[in-house]
Amino acid sequence: MPVPAVSFEFFPPQSLEASFRLWDTLGVLAPLDPKFVSVTYGAGGTTRKLTHDAVTAIDSNFGVPVAAHLTCVDATREETLAIAESYAEAGISQLVALRGDPPKGAGKFTPHPDGFASSVELIEALAKTGKFSLRVGAYPDSHPDAPDLAACVEFLKRKIDAGATSAITQFFFEADTFFRFRDACVKAGIDAPIIPGILPINNWTRIRRFATACGAVIPAWLDEAYTAAIRDGRESLLSTAVCSELCSDLIEGGVTDLHFYTLNTPELTREVCAALGVTPKLALAEVA
Repeated sequence: MPVPAVSFEFFPPQSLEASFRLWDTLGVLAPLDPKFVSVTYGAGGTTRKLTHDAVTAIDSNFGVPVAAHLTCVDATREETLAIAESYAEAGISQLVALRGDPPKGAGKFTPHPDGFASSVELIEALAKTGKFSLRVGAYPDSHPDAPDLAACVEFLKRKIDAGATSAITQFFFEADTFFRFRDACVKAGIDAPIIPGILPINNWTRIRRFATACGAVIPAWLDEAYTAAIRDGRESLLSTAVCSELCSDLIEGGVTDLHFYTLNTPELTREVCAALGVTPKLALAEVA
């Protein structure tokens, strides 16, 4: 089985303890030679400065390409483009351009009166600067705000046509979910790379709640398997097996890149990567 290229997503730390945990996580995963790592942007733009600080710190200290998330939420066009420019000035050339989630309790997304109304508008403006490689989100299970999967495919095409160069999917639980989406995208004329987003399940109760909120379909067999595994104290073993099998199925279906949502904990992601043949790359100085 071919060894995939990998990338990792982190969220910005909001405390000293969380900062140490993120640096420890990077210390474990950065040696796996990721194609890039990304740093998220909190709901409602709540981690704007924290995201910027984390991105620049990772870029300076870990020697891996970093992509910063940037959203349309709760900011004017001028403010959003100023944030993008600050990344360019710091040498960051990759952005993950997203509409973004509304602030907690705000219900559905409402554009700022002077802001970007959608991710398509944001991508168009960022592409015009000529300073960034732009990744976007994609949804193999329909986005909660979309009427159906066809609408998700059409909106992804609009984002690619606006200037995005690749897409990263929301997490999903079965390889066929991704393959159906990939086929629909090809049929729609989308030729940009679509990278599967993989969420190692380190806590089924929490992940199940998260999946329900974001529209990811939960297969009955998976629910039943975790019910039994939690009862028998085998949740960690099941998580490694389930995630490794999902990734293997994707690779056998032609996938070359995998993007892991790490939740700032490295152990399960590292175990899955090891099962796929992704191992630490030692610098020459470490083995000489």
